[in-house]
Amino acid sequence: MDPFPADLAARSTREVFADHLRLAAEGDLEQDLARNVAEDVVMLTGRGVFRGHEGVRELARQLMSEIPSGRWSYVTELYEGRMAFLEWTVDEGPFRIRDGADSYLVEDGRIVVQTIHYTVEDDAGRVLIAADGTRPATT
Repeated sequence: MDPFPADLAARSTREVFADHLRLAAEGDLEQDLARNVAEDVVMLTGRGVFRGHEGVRELARQLMSEIPSGRWSYVTELYEGRMAFLEWTVDEGPFRIRDGADSYLVEDGRIVVQTIHYTVEDDAGRVLIAADGTRPATT
C-alpha cells in the first residue's frame, strides 16, 4: 500500500509546483521529497541522468556547493496540463546564474521527471561551471 495521501495525489500541477517552490525556499529538501517528488523520479541534466530521491539529493548538494548564497528569483512560471516550466536566476552574491531553466512532469501529485539547466558565473560574467558541470580553464 502506498502511504502517499490521496489528497496530495489529487493536486494539480500548479499546486505541486507551488508546494515544491515553497519547500525549496524554506530549505526543506526532505519534506519536498516526501510530498512532491516520486521515489522513481528521473532528472535529466547536462551533467547526466540522475534517478530517485538519492539523485535529487546529489543534484541539490552540487547546486548548494556551487551557489552557497545569493538572491534567487523566479523569472517565469508556466503550466500546461501535467507540465510546468521555471526560468530562474541568482543575481546577487559571489556567483551568479542567469540562465536557470527547469521543466517538470507531474503525475498523481508528484514530480516524475525534471530537467535542469544552469551555468554558474562569477560577478563579472565569466563562466565558472558550465551547464554540463565542467569547469572551463581560466586565463
